[in-house]
Amino acid sequence: MGRKVLSKPQLFAQLGYVPHEGQLRVHQSRAPRRVLAAGVRWGKTLCAAMEGLAAAMEPRERSMGWVAAPTYDLASRVFNQMVLSAASHLRHRIVKISESDHRLVLRNLGGGLSEVRAKSCDNPVSLLGEGLDFLVVDETARLRPEIWQNYLSQRLIDKKGWALLISTPRGKGHFYELWRRGQASGSEPDPDYESWCAPSWDNPLLDRSMIEAERERLPERVFMQEYGAEFIEGSGAVFRNVRDCATGEFQEAQSDQSYFAGLDLAKIEDYTVLVVMNRKWEVVFVDRFHRLDWAIQVTRIKAALDRFNHARVLVDSTGKGEPVYEALKTAGLRCEEYPFTAKSKSDLVNHLSLLLEQKKIVLPKAELWPEGIEELESFQYSVSDSGNVRTGAPSGVHDDCVIGLGLAAWCLKHHSAVYQMYPLPSPLASARTPERSLRARLGLSPTARVFRLS
Repeated sequence: MGRKVLSKPQLFAQLGYVPHEGQLRVHQSRAPRRVLAAGVRWGKTLCAAMEGLAAAMEPRERSMGWVAAPTYDLASRVFNQMVLSAASHLRHRIVKISESDHRLVLRNLGGGLSEVRAKSCDNPVSLLGEGLDFLVVDETARLRPEIWQNYLSQRLIDKKGWALLISTPRGKGHFYELWRRGQASGSEPDPDYESWCAPSWDNPLLDRSMIEAERERLPERVFMQEYGAEFIEGSGAVFRNVRDCATGEFQEAQSDQSYFAGLDLAKIEDYTVLVVMNRKWEVVFVDRFHRLDWAIQVTRIKAALDRFNHARVLVDSTGKGEPVYEALKTAGLRCEEYPFTAKSKSDLVNHLSLLLEQKKIVLPKAELWPEGIEELESFQYSVSDSGNVRTGAPSGVHDDCVIGLGLAAWCLKHHSAVYQMYPLPSPLASARTPERSLRARLGLSPTARVFRLS
């Protein structure tokens, strides 16, 4: 082995990377556990990629490092940046790049081999076995706490490896607890930890006026989390009062009731969810299943809707949902399609959020519908690296119950007035009674439609 020593400044210069002051503090750290809470567009992905490359280039006989995240897509952000930088500036050091198993092998400064792998944490079994010299974890706040405690941190013990944990804050969960261990406030900081809070405006390459413009588009608490990198309890939550609204029971169909349903169809590993509500905004029935043939799903959905007085249903017809929607129509169901776009999904989510805010909706108790309550509470605002505001479930969490509920509520909103049923004296119910007279006797608006049910 050679006696070369890695110089990070020289390596960064070779890579064409000029870290700003905040990134430089991270690169200068020698703490075994480094925790970076940073706002969007601060440069945490690039910082983590360069730190990982520097670790891979250290002169060793052999080294192993991981880039881990809740999903492969998220892990690929840092890993792909490492591959791109190596291919652009360290091509002579590349021994192997394998896309199939997300692996990069480099000849380090000592002539040894350094291997870096991108790892998804959605399957903890794949995280067993290997000892690591270094570990970069992206979107740490979105990981389940046990992933770090029981799987990732243990990979560092035998080689005395270090970890860089990066994320935008998500309330005061386990990532906050890790970050707090590196802070001097309150009790003494853990000597193994060093942590930083890095708001977006600390990046000198960002236009502060553009950041301030985003403040006008977001709730203040969301802005301070996403851009200010502050740990704020519940700041990113889209739906409030979920537990306060979860006081109901599932119910049997009543013959004199009208029902309205929402159907979110499964996409690959997701669930198909059917949610049925009555006119009182009470969720009376939920069916959730996956990995069934489409024909079986149609039969199962039809049976449920027929049981609830041929309930009208709103269907997510996007993508694979379209042929199922057509099959439901062919089966004689009263269904309408709801194609998903950025705007239509936003409308759906905003309407559901308002119902919960006003406590107008009644959900089943948490013990009766645990997956639905969990999805509603996990649904959050987020800001992408490009600055776009979006809502959705965090990585590793489903949103099928949320969408099914939102569709049912939208269906009820647009059809309940039309399909309410009124018992009428026989003279009024006569087929010869003018519709105008029926509206007047019932106190309905002049534009209301009146249907006679035989």
